[in-house]
Amino acid sequence: MSTEQTTTGDGFSYTLTRTLDTPADKVWQAWTTPEQYALWAHAVPGSVEMDVRPGGAWKSTMLTPDGGRFPLTGSYLEVAENRLLVLGMDVPGRPAPVEMTMELDEEDGRRTRIALRQTCDTAEERDMAEQGSTMLLDGLSAFLAEGSTA
Repeated sequence: MSTEQTTTGDGFSYTLTRTLDTPADKVWQAWTTPEQYALWAHAVPGSVEMDVRPGGAWKSTMLTPDGGRFPLTGSYLEVAENRLLVLGMDVPGRPAPVEMTMELDEEDGRRTRIALRQTCDTAEERDMAEQGSTMLLDGLSAFLAEGSTA
């Protein structure tokens, strides 16, 4: 996995990339099917809802390692099946959603490079978001390695 952090006039960004030994359609299914997503994304069972289309809503309740529950909501801003998801995440006190981009690039029909990108207002927010995204990629990688989508 590689990580890149940048600071620009627009904020504090990170990009995480990882290559998975799985075709892009299987990665896409794991990320966009509520039942599969709940298995690897530390979600409370039954809490994941997804309407995967531009303008469609999503929600889930994440279970933290200490047993806490953290509800998340948002919408899909861009959707290109098996290639791109741009998620808007609702954050209390913010007028606009926080965007996270997930890009898939299938390399040879069997391997997929996944990249997660996000820009935050502060270095602290970026570091927290990057930690959360790393946990997502770790969970997704383990789930796909187990062959749970077959």
